[in-house]
Amino acid sequence: MATRLRKSRRQRGSRYCGWGQIGQHRQAGSRGGIGGAGKHKHLWNRTIMEEPEHFGHDAFNSFNRNLVQRWLNIGDLDSVFASHGKVEKDGKVILDLSSLKYDKLLGGGRIKGAFAVKIAKISRSAKEKIESAGGEVILDE
Repeated sequence: MATRLRKSRRQRGSRYCGWGQIGQHRQAGSRGGIGGAGKHKHLWNRTIMEEPEHFGHDAFNSFNRNLVQRWLNIGDLDSVFASHGKVEKDGKVILDLSSLKYDKLLGGGRIKGAFAVKIAKISRSAKEKIESAGGEVILDE
Protein backbone atom coordinates (compact mmCIF):
# COMPACT_ATOMS: atom_id res chain seq x y z
CA MET A 1 0.00 0.00 0.00
CA ALA A 2 1.24 3.46 -0.80
CA THR A 3 2.25 5.60 2.14
CA ARG A 4 -0.10 8.41 1.16
CA LEU A 5 -3.11 6.06 1.50
CA ARG A 6 -2.34 4.86 5.01
CA LYS A 7 -4.65 5.62 7.88
CA SER A 8 -1.90 7.34 9.85
CA ARG A 9 -1.46 9.88 7.05
CA ARG A 10 -5.18 10.71 7.08
CA GLN A 11 -5.18 11.19 10.83
CA ARG A 12 -2.26 13.61 11.08
CA GLY A 13 -3.45 16.83 12.72
CA SER A 14 -6.57 15.27 14.17
CA ARG A 15 -5.34 15.61 17.79
CA TYR A 16 -6.12 12.02 18.92
CA CYS A 17 -5.30 9.91 15.83
CA GLY A 18 -8.11 7.48 16.43
CA TRP A 19 -7.55 6.80 20.15
CA GLY A 20 -10.68 8.42 21.52
CA GLN A 21 -11.58 11.75 22.97
CA ILE A 22 -9.79 12.26 26.28
CA GLY A 23 -6.08 11.52 25.84
CA GLN A 24 -6.09 7.76 25.65
CA HIS A 25 -2.99 5.91 24.45
CA ARG A 26 -0.69 8.64 25.59
CA GLN A 27 1.03 7.87 28.87
CA ALA A 28 1.61 4.46 30.47
CA GLY A 29 -0.42 4.90 33.66
CA SER A 30 -3.00 2.30 32.74
CA ARG A 31 -0.27 -0.30 32.18
CA GLY A 32 1.52 0.30 35.46
CA GLY A 33 4.61 1.76 33.84
CA ILE A 34 6.58 1.55 30.62
CA GLY A 35 8.33 -1.70 29.73
CA GLY A 36 9.46 -3.83 32.66
CA ALA A 37 8.76 -1.18 35.30
CA GLY A 38 7.29 -2.44 38.56
CA LYS A 39 8.53 -6.02 38.36
CA HIS A 40 10.03 -5.66 41.84
CA LYS A 41 7.06 -3.67 43.16
CA HIS A 42 3.43 -3.64 42.03
CA LEU A 43 3.80 -6.24 39.24
CA TRP A 44 5.56 -8.76 41.52
CA ASN A 45 2.88 -11.49 41.32
CA ARG A 46 3.00 -11.48 37.54
CA THR A 47 6.82 -11.64 37.68
CA ILE A 48 6.77 -14.68 39.98
CA MET A 49 4.18 -16.53 37.86
CA GLU A 50 5.43 -15.71 34.36
CA GLU A 51 9.21 -15.26 34.79
CA PRO A 52 10.39 -16.84 38.06
CA GLU A 53 14.04 -16.73 36.90
CA HIS A 54 14.01 -13.01 36.05
CA PHE A 55 15.97 -11.79 39.07
CA GLY A 56 19.23 -13.27 40.34
CA HIS A 57 22.23 -14.69 38.53
CA ASP A 58 23.53 -17.96 37.15
CA ALA A 59 24.84 -20.16 39.95
CA PHE A 60 27.64 -21.53 37.75
CA ASN A 61 29.18 -18.12 37.09
CA SER A 62 32.24 -18.13 39.32
CA PHE A 63 33.19 -14.70 40.60
CA ASN A 64 36.68 -15.94 41.44
CA ARG A 65 37.66 -16.98 37.94
CA ASN A 66 41.33 -17.43 37.32
CA LEU A 67 41.72 -15.39 34.17
CA VAL A 68 44.89 -15.49 32.12
CA GLN A 69 46.03 -11.89 31.97
CA ARG A 70 49.45 -12.26 30.32
CA TRP A 71 50.63 -15.08 28.08
CA LEU A 72 53.61 -15.82 25.90
CA ASN A 73 54.13 -17.96 22.81
CA ILE A 74 56.99 -20.41 22.44
CA GLY A 75 58.29 -18.52 19.42
CA ASP A 76 59.07 -15.53 21.67
CA LEU A 77 61.16 -17.44 24.23
CA ASP A 78 64.48 -16.50 22.60
CA SER A 79 63.85 -12.75 22.83
CA VAL A 80 62.69 -13.05 26.45
CA PHE A 81 65.73 -15.17 27.32
CA ALA A 82 68.06 -12.58 25.80
CA SER A 83 66.95 -10.01 28.34
CA HIS A 84 65.83 -12.05 31.37
CA GLY A 85 67.23 -15.60 31.15
CA LYS A 86 70.12 -17.13 33.07
CA VAL A 87 72.49 -20.06 32.56
CA GLU A 88 73.46 -22.24 35.52
CA LYS A 89 76.90 -23.75 36.07
CA ASP A 90 75.95 -27.10 34.55
CA GLY A 91 74.87 -25.36 31.32
CA LYS A 92 71.14 -25.57 32.02
CA VAL A 93 69.22 -22.64 30.53
CA ILE A 94 66.54 -21.45 32.97
CA LEU A 95 63.79 -19.01 32.14
CA ASP A 96 61.50 -18.01 35.04
CA LEU A 97 58.35 -16.66 33.40
CA SER A 98 56.39 -16.55 36.67
CA SER A 99 58.68 -13.87 38.05
CA LEU A 100 58.13 -11.91 34.83
CA LYS A 101 54.36 -11.94 35.56
CA TYR A 102 53.40 -14.30 32.72
CA ASP A 103 50.42 -16.51 33.52
CA LYS A 104 50.52 -19.07 30.72
CA LEU A 105 52.82 -20.36 28.01
CA LEU A 106 51.18 -21.13 24.65
CA GLY A 107 52.45 -23.28 21.80
CA GLY A 108 52.53 -20.77 18.95
CA GLY A 109 55.72 -20.69 16.91
CA ARG A 110 58.85 -22.85 16.93
CA ILE A 111 61.32 -23.33 19.73
CA LYS A 112 64.99 -22.93 18.83
CA GLY A 113 66.81 -24.03 21.99
CA ALA A 114 66.40 -26.28 25.01
CA PHE A 115 64.95 -24.24 27.87
CA ALA A 116 63.93 -25.11 31.40
CA VAL A 117 60.81 -22.99 31.74
CA LYS A 118 59.18 -22.14 35.06
CA ILE A 119 55.51 -21.16 34.59
CA ALA A 120 52.16 -21.62 36.36
CA LYS A 121 50.13 -22.83 33.35
CA ILE A 122 51.16 -24.29 30.03
CA SER A 123 49.26 -25.58 27.02
CA ARG A 124 49.61 -29.19 25.90
CA SER A 125 51.26 -28.28 22.59
CA ALA A 126 53.76 -25.98 24.28
CA LYS A 127 54.75 -28.70 26.72
CA GLU A 128 55.24 -31.21 23.89
CA LYS A 129 57.40 -28.77 21.90
CA ILE A 130 59.63 -27.94 24.87
CA GLU A 131 60.16 -31.58 25.77
CA SER A 132 60.83 -32.61 22.17
CA ALA A 133 63.53 -29.89 21.95
CA GLY A 134 65.26 -31.31 25.04
CA GLY A 135 63.99 -28.81 27.60
CA GLU A 136 61.84 -29.25 30.67
CA VAL A 137 58.80 -27.63 32.22
CA ILE A 138 58.75 -26.64 35.90
CA LEU A 139 55.20 -25.95 37.03
CA ASP A 140 55.04 -23.10 39.53
CA GLU A 141 51.90 -23.47 41.63
